[in-house]
Formats: sequence, structure tokens, C-alpha cells
Amino acid sequence: MRQIAHIDLDAFFINCTLLKFPDLKGKPLIIGGLNNRGIVASASQEAKKYGVHKSMPTRVALQRCPDAVLLKGDFDLFTKYSDIVNEIMTERAPLHERAAIDEFYLDMTGMDRFHNTSKFTKELVNKVKSETGLSLLYGLSVNKTVAKICTSHAKPIGGYEVLDNQVQPFLDPHSIRKLPAVGTTTFKLLRRIRIKFIKHIRSLPPEAMNELLGKTGSGIWKKANGIDPAPVVPYSAEKSIGKDFTFDQDTQDMKVLKATLLRLIEFLGFKLRKLNQMCACVSVRIRYSNHDTETMQKKIPFCANDEMLMEIAFELFKKLYKRRMLIRLVGIKLSHLVHGSHQINLFTDNVKSIELYQAMDKLKNRYDNPAIVHRAFSL
Repeated sequence: MRQIAHIDLDAFFINCTLLKFPDLKGKPLIIGGLNNRGIVASASQEAKKYGVHKSMPTRVALQRCPDAVLLKGDFDLFTKYSDIVNEIMTERAPLHERAAIDEFYLDMTGMDRFHNTSKFTKELVNKVKSETGLSLLYGLSVNKTVAKICTSHAKPIGGYEVLDNQVQPFLDPHSIRKLPAVGTTTFKLLRRIRIKFIKHIRSLPPEAMNELLGKTGSGIWKKANGIDPAPVVPYSAEKSIGKDFTFDQDTQDMKVLKATLLRLIEFLGFKLRKLNQMCACVSVRIRYSNHDTETMQKKIPFCANDEMLMEIAFELFKKLYKRRMLIRLVGIKLSHLVHGSHQINLFTDNVKSIELYQAMDKLKNRYDNPAIVHRAFSL
């Protein structure tokens, strides 16, 4: 039997900020965009009492809680603490996956022959708490899906465990929204046909879910039945995606070069978001007409935002391109990839820009055309 733990860095953005600014402890704190159309990325318990929640416009949040302290998120700080946690996991866990900046999975299958996995998980969580000052929650069960749902029950004791013979009774009464594969659109569709709880999905034949939702339906039906063979994938800084472009004619036209870099970033940024991933390193490569090749890279906070990636790519290109020779090839590589849903920089983007990204990605998916470009990047 598999034994998988899901570990969540509880209220991660808030707790990291409080470690940096301890005087703010006990005060209503909001992390989010500072401009008039910014949105809330995270809110402290003190702010939540006033009805403040994630993705709410900060303007509305401050109306509800006028005494709140509003800070822009420090993604360098968040990345630093996530890296510290990842290092502790690497040292102590047999197999772990950094699923997001604030989320990890452990695979302890077979460890029960040598260690009590429940005790091991608690000790690891306590180790991270003592070394970082962060708050952690964990869920322990037979696969990723059930372990993640367990974590939502971890408060106030910090952890929640569901053994093999308890999986189905545990899952059945939960809302279908608890299943990781059920997004807003799928939720609305299923609710229209009176599917409200996980047990309702389980009562359907898998063919019905396939007919209703295609391949996604089959996956949701399996998760509702406690079936999730997805492996814990070890984090690797070597994972990367990249794309090069070779010009028909060597060029040093800056407009052409920048436009090409833009298209490469648009393509790779869309691919990141489609894979539900973020990168923490950007590399730019140029090849001159004499075939000399130069590369430069820069580590960045985890991101999948085209505008941020474009800014870094242009910065690297300006530093690289010193010879003023004709260029025959430019390339971009995004590396240090992790899975995660923090795909839009909530600290700088406003509601309209987020909706624009979502609309563009929807069009790219529909027409299978990643070349649809953000108008803000037109040269």
C-alpha cells in the first residue's frame, strides 16, 4: 500500500512577511497589488474576519477593513523560504516533490518496515517549523489526491491521516470542489445535473463521466473512487523548456530581435501555464554570424508571467549583445521548473490583466495557436 504525505505551508505569504516584519503580528495584514486595481494574494486571519479573501480587489478589501496593512508581496523572500524548506526535505525525506512554492508531497511507501510513517511525517513537519518559524499542515494517505484533501482537515491539530480502508467513507461526503481536477467550469456543469458530492460521481458509471467531460471525466471518476496512481516526482533544477529561432538572414535590427524574443517568451510562457508550471531561471542565447555562441542566465522568483519573463529576457539580451555583429540565432530557456498555480503575479497584476491572460490562453488553447500575442508587447 502506498503512503503519501501532502505538506502545505499554511498562510505562506502572510507568515513569511511576519517573519520579516514581526511588529505586524496580530494586525490585519493584506498581501497584494498596491495600485487601485490590484487584487489580494493573501490575507491574515485578522483581515479575514472582515470578509477579506484571496482574489478580491484590494480596493474592496480596504473598504471592508480600513485599518489593514497592505503590502506588496516579496517574492524573493517567499522563494528563499521555499528553498529552505526544500533543502530540509531533500536532506531528510526519501522521495519528495515540490509541487508549488508552498506545497510538497512525500512518498514514504515501504518505509513502514523501518519507521513509523506517521511519526516520521510529524517529526519532519516539526523540524521545518523549528528551523524556519513557518506554520505547516499535513495530510497522510494512500495517494496524492486523498492526502491533499486530508490536509484541508488538518487544523487545528496540524495533521490528518486516512488509512486504506477509510478512504471511501472519507471522500464520499465531500463536495466535488475538493477534487483537484474539478475547476470552476467543471463544477458548474456537474452541479447543473445535480452532482454535488463525491459520492454522486462514484455512483455514475465511468462511461457517463467520459461522455460528459471526455478524458477529464475518466480522471475525475477515478479520483472520486480513491484511485490516483500519479507518482511523486522528485524536484530537479535541471528540468527546462526552451525554444530557438534561426533567422533566414543574419540581422542586427533591434526591432526584429526584440520581436523575436517576445514571440519566444509568449510561446514558452503559454506552455508553462498550460503545464501548470513556473520557472525560477531564465536563459538567453545568441549565436553570431561567425557561429560564436554566448549564453547568460538569471535566477528569478518563481513565475509564469510573460511580462516579467520578457523584462528579464531583454535585460539579459542587452548584457549579452556587445559585439554589434550580425546575429543568426536567438534562444530562450526557462528552467528550475516546479508545478504550481501561482501563475499570475498577484502582487503587480490587476483583475483586468489577469482576465486578459486567461482570455489569451483560452484562445490559444481553442485555436491551438500559441502565437496570439499580448497587445501590451506590440513593438
